[in-house]
Amino acid sequence: MPLAKLIGRWAMHPFSKALPPLGDTERAALEAGTVGFEGRLFAGNPDFDVLCGTGPNQLTEREQAFLDREVRELCHMLDDHAIDQARDLPPEVWRYLREKRFFGMIIPEAFGGLGFGHFAHATVVTRIATVNVATAVTVMVPNSLGPAELLLRYGTDTQKDHYLPRLADGRELPCFGLTSPYAGSDAASIPDRGVLVEREFNGRMTRGFLVDFDKRYITLAPVATVVGLAFHAVDESRPEGERALGITCALIPVPHAGMEIGRRHRPMDSAFMNGPIRGRQVFVPMDWIIGGEPQVGQGWRMLMECLAAGRAISLPALGSAMQQTALYVSNGYGQIREQFGMPVGKFHAIAGLVAQMSAELYASDAARRFTAAALDKGEQPSVASAILKVQLTEAGRRAVNHGMDILGGKGIISGPSNLLGVSYRQAPIAITVEGANILTRALIVFGQGAVRCHPHVLDEMAAVQANDEEALGKALIAHGKHVALNLWHSVFGAPVLGEPPEALMHEAQLLARMSAKYALTADLAMGLLGGKLKRMELLSARLGDVLAHLYLASASIWRYHVDAAPEMLPFARAAIRLQLDEAGKILRDLYANLPTGGRRVIGAVVLRRTGHLAPLRDVQLLELADLLRKNPRIVERLAPDLSEPAAGGLRDLMHAMELGAQLGDTTMALNKVLRRTNSLEEAACTAPNPALALAYLKAADRVIQVDDFEGPTHKRAGADADAPLSAPFAPPMQPAQPLSARRPERTTPPPVPAM
Repeated sequence: MPLAKLIGRWAMHPFSKALPPLGDTERAALEAGTVGFEGRLFAGNPDFDVLCGTGPNQLTEREQAFLDREVRELCHMLDDHAIDQARDLPPEVWRYLREKRFFGMIIPEAFGGLGFGHFAHATVVTRIATVNVATAVTVMVPNSLGPAELLLRYGTDTQKDHYLPRLADGRELPCFGLTSPYAGSDAASIPDRGVLVEREFNGRMTRGFLVDFDKRYITLAPVATVVGLAFHAVDESRPEGERALGITCALIPVPHAGMEIGRRHRPMDSAFMNGPIRGRQVFVPMDWIIGGEPQVGQGWRMLMECLAAGRAISLPALGSAMQQTALYVSNGYGQIREQFGMPVGKFHAIAGLVAQMSAELYASDAARRFTAAALDKGEQPSVASAILKVQLTEAGRRAVNHGMDILGGKGIISGPSNLLGVSYRQAPIAITVEGANILTRALIVFGQGAVRCHPHVLDEMAAVQANDEEALGKALIAHGKHVALNLWHSVFGAPVLGEPPEALMHEAQLLARMSAKYALTADLAMGLLGGKLKRMELLSARLGDVLAHLYLASASIWRYHVDAAPEMLPFARAAIRLQLDEAGKILRDLYANLPTGGRRVIGAVVLRRTGHLAPLRDVQLLELADLLRKNPRIVERLAPDLSEPAAGGLRDLMHAMELGAQLGDTTMALNKVLRRTNSLEEAACTAPNPALALAYLKAADRVIQVDDFEGPTHKRAGADADAPLSAPFAPPMQPAQPLSARRPERTTPPPVPAM
């Protein structure tokens, strides 16, 4: 008997117990998307020729022109504070978004859309988000997971011809209803149910589903004119056990009998539209099922395949925008604001934070761009997109937190001149939606990654499912060789495959070695714990985090290669070292928490020769901060998407920084005179260019000042006892435009031709 078959026969029973049969929803999630460079990291053999072979991000002439004109003009229309106070976008902004087809970026030109690539789409969202997150969310939702993408991939020709042109030009505003009150992260368990029936509709007998549903947290629902809906389809005429047809996706026009758009939700009081959708006995004709009757029951596969790409675009764009804005604000304010006769940015406590923000931004944005390049090549990296979603939204939150610490009192006073307050309040939104990070780290990045990225686990699972002893034996033999090779590389050093940039050869060696250690650790954890590892989420989350940090470090090497910007070498090195150091810390924590005997011994062997993975030294951080203060070009490279708003604190800071750059080193001398004279004019007269100096001092003063508002009016002697005791803390706001005025008028559903 061949050795492989003998091993397979011996292993089949224990593996059958350890690997229970996969359900349809789990299988769809595992099979969604493709595996990219993250698979090589998981296997312990990163090839830097493959990494650097992914082309640089490219924009077409049309895409670049749109960024230079339409996006810039839109940003100049946005006042973050005013939009936040009004809790809605101004009517002229809604109109501009429709006219310039911001809602149709992913829709091909043949259907009236812009037909942009993934990188262009992500760049548009990022630039808008640096100015106003609510507008960015409003733009990103129709271009992310929702009706347009589902129609493009799965819709019938008739559905595409009807809806795509209307979605492209804004005649239709879409939303998509997936989350239910009792099925959030476990979206496959939505209780919403549609029963197959036949009834009269528009004058003829029509097959369709009678659906009851209750959805919440649905972005754009209050202004939507077409609702995408996911529900469980049921055919009660079938025998028991065969009635469930599977999750199904449909498009329902607004209004429609039985469907109700609820009142607004207010996620962290943000201005973008969000709300619940409910329906009772809503008839959905078969023609409204996305893809028609052949796609009934295929909705979960559709959603998983779309998420494989969509997670890498929109929410990472928001996280990157928060990082870019926070870095610019922290670095700029640190140069303008002085205490103890010195710019606060020179204090080591602040300089260290700013430097760390810059290194983290280099790595996270490198990963975002690298993944966009892979998407534009036609890949659908499901695990990498989950890594981006978690890492960039968390990095955005950290950056804003650091920025708020640096701003001090300036950061906590609300008003038009506040620099980060709205972003600080909204940061948890991106953390929470499209798969909460606390779940995504454990169940998707590693849970899905362990199967999709591992070179042998999927083959083993397939062999067990097919009860093929020989195939299982062959997979196990290959798996054993894989473990032995990674053990050797972990203990004695891993080779560098391919040719990384020469300046980063040492970092590439560290990355290759750490990848081998991670691959061995993942195999040890799966082998020692088996199916229990899925439930031990603190451990699986750590394994997912290590893979994520290795991915960000790899992307930093790629970015330095494609950017060809030698002045960014210190930031590339710092970014890689920070990511590898974090990966090493997490691996040490993981071994300390393995519930197996000898874990410390195993950990000591695997993590041998990782003492060199020390974090950046203080002197290195201070050197980075010094470069950021002295070289505006570096800040521009790190925050290329930062855009100028219509008004507010960010615009004031940009103006002050421009004037300060013209003055050069004389700003400290001006501030010294200002402290002595307490007169902007007198201080300006001491400069070689008094007019420029005065303009700078006034601009800097606007940056330093905070907003105040009318406060309570207390009773005075003789005052009318019945008079109001207080006035509003803020000036009265104009009422927001009614929701009905923003949704196009419609008295009957639009005609949809029979399929």
